[in-house]
Amino acid sequence: MLPLIGTERYSGEREKSSLSRRLTVIIEQEGSGYVAICPELDVVSQGDSVEEAHSNIKEALELFFEAASPEEVDRRFRGDVFVTQVGVAVP
Repeated sequence: MLPLIGTERYSGEREKSSLSRRLTVIIEQEGSGYVAICPELDVVSQGDSVEEAHSNIKEALELFFEAASPEEVDRRFRGDVFVTQVGVAVP
């Protein structure tokens, strides 16, 4: 199950509860642009700059959560993702 960070309430046409989730996003340069991926949910987006790729992946994730059923979210969620660096000898 996807970890929840907290809840907040907001007003709109109707009031509804919104849960906050902290997810991993990896942004890589590809050609002249940038690709952003959320490995926990396998959601991908892109942009012309790091900032645009970051904004676009956030929007893609928000749209995913709006459209996906709870079962779909649970099915796609991969759990903990560990991002680290490793040093290797290079001849």
